[in-house]
Amino acid sequence: MNQPLLSIIIPTHNRPQLLQFAVESALAQTVSNIEVVVVDDASAEPLQLPDDPRLRLIRLEASRGGAGARNVGTEAARGRWVTYLDDDDDLLPSMAEVSLQALQASSLETPVAVISGLEKITPEGKLLKVRIPPNLSPKGSYFFLEPPEPNSSYASKQTLVVERSVMLNIGGWDENFRSRVHSELFLRLNPVCNIIGIPTITYRHVSHHSDRVSSNPQLRQESFHRLIQKHYAAFAAHPRQFSRFVYRHGQISLEQGQLQAAAKAFLWAMKIEPVSTFQRLTAELKTGLKLQVRRLLPVSP
Repeated sequence: MNQPLLSIIIPTHNRPQLLQFAVESALAQTVSNIEVVVVDDASAEPLQLPDDPRLRLIRLEASRGGAGARNVGTEAARGRWVTYLDDDDDLLPSMAEVSLQALQASSLETPVAVISGLEKITPEGKLLKVRIPPNLSPKGSYFFLEPPEPNSSYASKQTLVVERSVMLNIGGWDENFRSRVHSELFLRLNPVCNIIGIPTITYRHVSHHSDRVSSNPQLRQESFHRLIQKHYAAFAAHPRQFSRFVYRHGQISLEQGQLQAAAKAFLWAMKIEPVSTFQRLTAELKTGLKLQVRRLLPVSP
């Protein structure tokens, strides 16, 4: 095949049924000069993949985790640009085309990367949430630690398309992280690279009941503290977003039944930014109280 322009890297481990949909969506892109690199992170059984000249399989005999598998794929990629697809998600057919077009049209100082919109769906295809990225996170910024643009979300990091050379220059994915890998990467990427955002939905994040590293309570706690420790200077320089980040971690900890971790996170957020954190907590308590009252009120005939 000709030299691909974009390499779509799919790390996978023991999820062959889900992987097939991810691979099919990657191969269904509307541009032809792509390659799909599947990195099997030591799955129990060998993978059976479609026979397609654009598709390559790399099997690791010893597991290196999601970050390690992504690094292997990056090193093996032949495209100038790389993107990463989780094995339980899928791409819309125009993902490569609209991303590459946005990069080609950009007049910003290089290097430039692009992210796009993401939709969260159920396995049955029901839409749960849409996330549109900010228009621009300029080089020298710290992505999700910057004040968010109205109606935008930093939670579409999975859609990243970036030059392979840039990924290699910043050291790739940090293999010390099992969770928060995207957040950690962007805190190193944005200081050296402009990140443009386009409002087009290109990625489907499927919410299912299979095991996800990101939903593992212990790994989330460990990676949360490791992330802040590694990038503490950046967090400390952005106290308002730092407090929001810690507060959100407290909310998720509460949802997962980790009451002690949640309480510590809320107190920590209060210490970082007492006024905004108190306002946020008060507003949520009022909302929760109103919901409880409505449940207790008798229904009108």
